[in-house]
Amino acid sequence: MHYTINSSDISEFSDFFFSITGEILNFNILKKFELIKLSQEHFFPTNAYLLLANNSLKNKIFPYAKIECARFKGNVPGDFIDQKTIDDSIITQAEFAYQFVLRHISQSTLDYSGVYRTDRWEYPIVAIREIIRNAVIHRDYSLTGKDIKIAVFDDSIEITSPGILLPSIDFNDMTAGQSDIRNKILAPIFKKLGIIEQWGNGLRLIIDDLQKYPELEFNWKEVGQSFRVTFYKKKKQELQQELQQESLEFKILYLLEEMPLSRKEISQKLGQRSISGYLNELLSQLQRNNDIEWTIKDKPNSPKQKFRITQNGLKKLNMGFRLRLIAVDFDFVQSHGG
Repeated sequence: MHYTINSSDISEFSDFFFSITGEILNFNILKKFELIKLSQEHFFPTNAYLLLANNSLKNKIFPYAKIECARFKGNVPGDFIDQKTIDDSIITQAEFAYQFVLRHISQSTLDYSGVYRTDRWEYPIVAIREIIRNAVIHRDYSLTGKDIKIAVFDDSIEITSPGILLPSIDFNDMTAGQSDIRNKILAPIFKKLGIIEQWGNGLRLIIDDLQKYPELEFNWKEVGQSFRVTFYKKKKQELQQELQQESLEFKILYLLEEMPLSRKEISQKLGQRSISGYLNELLSQLQRNNDIEWTIKDKPNSPKQKFRITQNGLKKLNMGFRLRLIAVDFDFVQSHGG
């Protein structure tokens, strides 16, 4: 079915486009971004045009191109504390949804630097912002009956987007600078307006922000025809064990930064009476993560074998924020959500 081009249909988007770029959204720009296409000697609006149109037209053609936000009481869906349907233009949906999340999470004072207070959100807000933006730009708009859902619970935040993960994107390797686009017409417009970052940079922003929150678990999974990410507050015992392990890993890296050491020498410098199975496990894990390596790579069982730190391990040492969090009293971290 063909729809006609009417300037009033995208007046809101046109005003927004001008406010960001200083450019008038004229016929040539519509053609350049493929918001309109020539067919049988006439130009017709594309689906991207219709998604950017004013609410009445967009909601008529794409009634599920919206975000349902909810703040639930407790840790499971049930009683609402707050609820909001965001069915504005898809250009502004991500920002409105992000503001909804901010209203329902808290800030706490982490420490003071001189006379200045340092506030920290209980969740990584840069990562949340990027996940919401990705949900809007990468969702599958062809799926009927499905909208984006954002659920805020006492102990977690869930963001669910219609459409499974693109096969070329691997959330297990978020630092690789991956870039793939489902909605190839919408993406350049979002980039032009500064809503999405440089190609492949979004996942890096997410992982960098997550690294500042060892008390949180970040999970993702495909649920039916949708993709869901969850930010989950770890239980106290689980977090304590992880912080202790991470602290010991950093101690090993600091020792190896000074000089290569054998397994026995590392054990002695850590104050252990003998080489523990736990130490062996940590050393193996650090090797698998490419944080340390053998000095004699072709003879792993050599009596002169030692470990040395890698460039990857040095990078971890330079990311001092984790050590800073470990130094914070655990009860403070737990009670303030960060």
